[in-house]
Amino acid sequence: MDVKDYFQSYEDYFWEWTTDEDVPDDTGYNENNIIYFTGIGTVAYRPYVIEVLKELRLQGWPPFGSLLMVLFSIQDMYLGLDTLFSNFKIYPLQEIGLYLLDAKRFLEKLQALNNNYKKGQNRVVLIQTIFSEDRTIHSEGFATRMYQVYLKFPRIIEESSQKAELNIDVLKRDLKVLAQANKRFPTTESIIEAMKGFKEIPDLEDEVVQEETTVETDKDFIQELIEEPKTFQIGSLIKRIWSGLKIPMRHLSPGEQPIGGISDMTNKGDFNRMLLSEFANEDEVFMNRVANNEALYIQREIPPEENIFERIILIDTSLKNWGTPKVLGFASAIAVIKHPKAHSECKVFALGQTNIPISLDKVEEVVENLNQVSPVLEVSHALEKFFNEEHKEKDLEVFFITNQENLAHQNLQKVIHENRDRLKFLVTTSSDGELNFYKHHKGTRKHIQKIVLPLKELWANPPQQRRQKGENNLSKNWKRTDVPMNYPVLFPTPVNKIETFLYEGEFFILSSKKQLLRTYLSDNYYNKNYYEHYKIHRGCEVLFEDISVKPKGQFALAKNKQQQFILCQYQPDKKLISKLNLNTKEYSELNLTGYNIKDWFELAYFNKNFYLFEQRIDDVYKINLEGNISIELIKNDLYEVEKNDRKVKTELDKLRNSGIKILNNFSNIGINSENNLVISNNELTEVYEYDSSLTLYKNKHQIKIFANQDKNKFTFSDGSEIITDSRGMLTFKSSNKNIPEFYIPSTEYGFLALATQTEFGGSEYYLPQNTLLKVRKMEDMYAEYLERFIDQIKEYGT
Repeated sequence: MDVKDYFQSYEDYFWEWTTDEDVPDDTGYNENNIIYFTGIGTVAYRPYVIEVLKELRLQGWPPFGSLLMVLFSIQDMYLGLDTLFSNFKIYPLQEIGLYLLDAKRFLEKLQALNNNYKKGQNRVVLIQTIFSEDRTIHSEGFATRMYQVYLKFPRIIEESSQKAELNIDVLKRDLKVLAQANKRFPTTESIIEAMKGFKEIPDLEDEVVQEETTVETDKDFIQELIEEPKTFQIGSLIKRIWSGLKIPMRHLSPGEQPIGGISDMTNKGDFNRMLLSEFANEDEVFMNRVANNEALYIQREIPPEENIFERIILIDTSLKNWGTPKVLGFASAIAVIKHPKAHSECKVFALGQTNIPISLDKVEEVVENLNQVSPVLEVSHALEKFFNEEHKEKDLEVFFITNQENLAHQNLQKVIHENRDRLKFLVTTSSDGELNFYKHHKGTRKHIQKIVLPLKELWANPPQQRRQKGENNLSKNWKRTDVPMNYPVLFPTPVNKIETFLYEGEFFILSSKKQLLRTYLSDNYYNKNYYEHYKIHRGCEVLFEDISVKPKGQFALAKNKQQQFILCQYQPDKKLISKLNLNTKEYSELNLTGYNIKDWFELAYFNKNFYLFEQRIDDVYKINLEGNISIELIKNDLYEVEKNDRKVKTELDKLRNSGIKILNNFSNIGINSENNLVISNNELTEVYEYDSSLTLYKNKHQIKIFANQDKNKFTFSDGSEIITDSRGMLTFKSSNKNIPEFYIPSTEYGFLALATQTEFGGSEYYLPQNTLLKVRKMEDMYAEYLERFIDQIKEYGT
């Protein structure tokens, strides 16, 4: 094996070499300077990888693919291993299955390590520790020789970037190294202890390392923009902008310590880093200098780290930036924020008469902020205020997006020129679809690129037209499979809640997904074992979805005379009280400026009205329940509102721990070697601790049969389907019409239920309060429905 073979990239593999033209390289070879992961983005720059290999050369080099997966896992802002390991589905499991699961488990341990162990010098020690005892790595002699060859001939990477045909042995080798590391380090604590034993590191402290929770992700944000008619024009432009965008997304700088010169010397280090002049001393002098820490060493170099800067995007909302230029401006902003290579946080401001911070992370926020419009002709005043009053710091990378015509204003030209050191990029839009990108460098403006977007072509098929097309339209399956609002069984109650309510003896929850849920407290205590685990809580049913409300402030809930739900919201920071009819969507609000209402006033419902009250004040403010919102000050001599509120809060305390961790990010659905169903790497199995029950545990067995995914529908080869619902429910539809459709909730590490339209078995937590379902033993339901569902798929496969 030579240098070319070591850095070789392969067809259809998880990584490849690519180029970022804005990143210089001391070697003078600036092409193929990025390691790019399929479906994830840029993981590392070549200078950084070479610095790591330089540190490893005295103990030997691991396989290059193994090293890249480790570097990916110890980054601060990783995207998750599921995306990485989904790339391996195309390879035969019988070839790699022995190492696949152990490799993933080890990388999960690395991700769970505290960031202190993954930064600066500690990062180097961590990597050295991982590969220190591996017998499959390339020897010290090989590593030293290959490193020297690379320094002389860095352009050899160009040959390595030409993809070769992938041999399955390459993948097995990369995974095997990580699988063996998983056996050597059974816990995260064992990794830390090994790091301390590998080298004395003063910065490392003993601490409890907690596993990070899985990030719950929704479907692709850009696709959501395209599917929403109000944001279709923006969404359809973003990927086209990505294809031509040439601005740098990450910047590398040297480590914190100096490299080279007298400042790089130290009196502590390894013998191989000792200055050669020290060995010229007499033996006794030499030993004394070493023993008394007087000998001089070359300080260990730190690999380049990512430069920390604050990226800010300013969007012009003046009159001339209205219409198509504004659509292009928002599309450009989102293209920068959501670019696959972008990992740093980004703030966005709408510039008009003033500077308004906005968010573009959700479709609803994009729709709302598209309506930002200012009556001013140009925004020089707001731009000047931004730099001179609000953001005086220098470590900014500011993008200013405006219409090309606005640059003709002298005031705007003056402000841009005066702040050209901090205004890094200028983006101009036009009504004919032209985008121009400029960069300020050393006081001058340089035109980077021009992108001309074919607006007619990109906007030719809005979502409404696609829905009306016939059977032969290939894009007819562009949306998710519909799911009902409710099922024969209850949903698991979510952990994240905006607010809980008690109204006329019933409990309600306003969830973080902006749903109004109704939940129950069971009055049946017959199963002691069950209630030891779940107390008296039950699941919930959905009453309303997509409630137009911001999750801030205080809330109260009631019904009007027509038995329609009224949601009242008090936002102290905006001095705003509002009412929303959840049935009719009617909304009214009232500004409380001028009223003597403090931020600590509390909102409550009592006796057919809403109230704002404070414990130490006799007077309360009454907000009407019926009609448009109004407010009046009344006497509260008996403190009735406060007394009732205390009682309500006492009852609501019973819901404090009612939430369950919902499994809502679905992937890898199939059947494993134990003939059990696997849902997102969790095995659906029957357990017998408390009679017979059903639960989801982490899958430890090889998946033999995979289902094909189409959005939220997973289809097996026989035609059987599993439809997932991110609210926590699975729908099973067998190709065997003699097996009725049935439903199973999706929660991690809890007792589940299985139900059809007529029968129910399992945890009473999911049983509706008033139901006609026939209750049966779980073991009977499992055998009659789930086992038959699995057998049908297996029989077709054989």
